[in-house]
Amino acid sequence: MTPPRRPSLSAEQRRALEMLNRAPCTKTLLIVHGFTLAMLIGLVSDGLADVETETVTASGRRTEIVRFRITAAGCRAIGV
Repeated sequence: MTPPRRPSLSAEQRRALEMLNRAPCTKTLLIVHGFTLAMLIGLVSDGLADVETETVTASGRRTEIVRFRITAAGCRAIGV
């Protein structure tokens, strides 16, 4: 039986998944590291990452936090 084929990842996608493998990251942190929102949404669409939103209140202001995390499929894609 042949092992399942890993999806072909760009260097940018692999770097994002490796970063998410270390810890979940906010959208802002990922963009600061040079990742585009379109690429991150692509990882989610491909099932390699998951996204979660959370609303927090600080100093009377509500802010929405978008957090990305790697999925089991994402871990397999980078060989972890």
